[in-house]
Amino acid sequence: MSEVMNVEEIFGKNVFTLGKMKERLPKDAFKEVKKVMDQGGELSMATANVVAKAMKDWAVENGATHYTHWFQPLTGITAEKHDAFVTHPDEMGKMITEFSGKELIKGEPDASSFPSGGLRATFEARGYTAWDITSPAFLKEAATGAILCIPTAFCSYTGEALDKKTPLLRSMEAVSKQALRIVRLFGNTGATKVTASVGPEQEYFLVDEKLYKQRPDLMFSGRTLFGALPPKGQEMEDHYFGVIRERVGAYMKDLNEELWKLGVTAKTQHNEVAPAQHELAPIYETANIAVDHNQLVMETMKRVAVKHGMRCLLHEKPYAGVNGSGKHDNWSITTDNGVNLLDPGDTPNENIQFLLVLACIMKAVDTHADLLRQSASDVGNDHRLGANEAPPAIISMFLGEQLEDVVKQLVETGSADSVKQGGKLETGVSTLPDLQKDATDRNRTSPFAFTGNKFEFRMVGSADSIAGPNTTLNAIVAEAFCEAADILEKADDFDAAVHDLIKEYMTKHQRIIFNGNGYSDEWVKEAEKRGLPNIKSMIEAASTITDPKAVALFEKFGIYTEAELKSREEIIYETYAKSINIEALTMIDMAGKQIIPAVVKYTKVLADTINAVKAAGADASVQTELLKQVSKKLEAMQKALVKLQKAEAKGSSMTDAKEQAFFYKDTVMVIMAELRKPADELEMIVDKELWPIPTYGELMFEV
Repeated sequence: MSEVMNVEEIFGKNVFTLGKMKERLPKDAFKEVKKVMDQGGELSMATANVVAKAMKDWAVENGATHYTHWFQPLTGITAEKHDAFVTHPDEMGKMITEFSGKELIKGEPDASSFPSGGLRATFEARGYTAWDITSPAFLKEAATGAILCIPTAFCSYTGEALDKKTPLLRSMEAVSKQALRIVRLFGNTGATKVTASVGPEQEYFLVDEKLYKQRPDLMFSGRTLFGALPPKGQEMEDHYFGVIRERVGAYMKDLNEELWKLGVTAKTQHNEVAPAQHELAPIYETANIAVDHNQLVMETMKRVAVKHGMRCLLHEKPYAGVNGSGKHDNWSITTDNGVNLLDPGDTPNENIQFLLVLACIMKAVDTHADLLRQSASDVGNDHRLGANEAPPAIISMFLGEQLEDVVKQLVETGSADSVKQGGKLETGVSTLPDLQKDATDRNRTSPFAFTGNKFEFRMVGSADSIAGPNTTLNAIVAEAFCEAADILEKADDFDAAVHDLIKEYMTKHQRIIFNGNGYSDEWVKEAEKRGLPNIKSMIEAASTITDPKAVALFEKFGIYTEAELKSREEIIYETYAKSINIEALTMIDMAGKQIIPAVVKYTKVLADTINAVKAAGADASVQTELLKQVSKKLEAMQKALVKLQKAEAKGSSMTDAKEQAFFYKDTVMVIMAELRKPADELEMIVDKELWPIPTYGELMFEV
């Protein structure tokens, strides 16, 4: 029997938690740290030195020799440069370990080799990392040993944000400040801040490492660029919530243990829809900690998979024709004295504060649907959104029957005098209890769904950082709160003014509400009638962030400058073009060196067989027809390969980032599909012994 794991003992073992700080710091130092965490401000250098020593001592006691400022550049992943605690030996040759407050608070990594979208020239290297005191330091255990990781923000020498955390922290302060104005209007004088909380559900695939290494497309691009569907996929719906395979279960067990040690509240695990697809979900946390932890989740998933002879695929669409992976971003806002602003209560029609918050969010999502869509954009997500497995690319809000009815009453009559209740679900079995039903069902096709006391933003891609979506969400809601507070704070009759404002917002923005089937063609037509944007790709969404409306929003709350927004648009185009270029080159390599040579061998086998059969005096018509069929598809493949080579050469020589990105989307991607089609058809014909790469059936079922 395996060793029993005590979750309570190991949870947070590798985290320099607030509890550990309280144990190790003098009272005055701890009090100052807590004040800065709660209210903002800067630590005195004296206190910073005390914290740094305590942090270093704890880390060294747990085996650490190095520390790093752990940050999140615009690559979408994390970055780290390790520095040893060692200093110059004393005159007796004794090594002393030191870590100062200055080293804790500020780092100076090279900023020239990260994406900057023109904010930094390559020859201008200096950048700064700044300690995020609100996110706890932790120990990362890997082959390099234990490393003390200090979560930080990352900016350029000239002050622009070069990371995903800085704008997120700015947006959290913005939504807190504006939400406080709202709760003050309703008499809540005890709250001092409002916190955005997030719980991201993480979907992923596992694949056997030996098979993974035989697929250059998986290694270089994260998804299969060739591959025919297996005889059995997900159509029997037998994988979802099914019994977890032993090998996968062992992986999940180790993954949980690693995450719990890092203070990640991994709670839910299960099989997802597609074969070899799974999900992990944590408990809600403050938005910036949730972002940090989700980055750790993705990194740990990959690292632990290797230990189990597997690889973890986080791409949104690793297999064509098979359910893709997303990351449902569950978002809510709560005061520090315990009021969830998204809790409707038992009678939401009478909960005026909730109705105002709901009306503001309706306004925010409708006004900035394009920005919200852009925030969930990445290269892989283009394959997933609108593919009848994930939300459509059209932003809408699902409120459910109860709230939709309340909104309808308010819009039509100016008041909501009744509210629908859930009632009881009678099981019809004497030994089973009757169940209290929720007031509404769920809608899995909605991109932005209300689910009881939170909104679930379902569009986010599985490989993407959740920093961008939550930055945008915080920003647009902050703007709506600000505009509502500007009106209500001046009102002579608050009750009448808030009533009128709720009705006005809900009437004007009710078009964003849709409770039906988001997968249907009818909804696409209906959304067009309503004037809702349908932005189908990542690069089509890119320009929304530099639209004057978006610039005004982000600059108003100090979240992004116009220069920072322009840089991010440039990075989107560059990232897209580079990603598709890698895929195109990989297809060219696989087609030219693996698939076409294998098919040529097969045609020789067929030709030799035909000659042998004819020489024996038998009918070779079947073999002849098969040879013609294979040769025809081989010819189509060769033509598409030459076409792709020319297109890739043209695309890679372009210098304008936007023009290049659209060329890759509209031309190169189309030719890639032309090359894939005959290759996948040939996979179904060519002798399995000759086919050079593992098939979908092997990849998805041999785990």
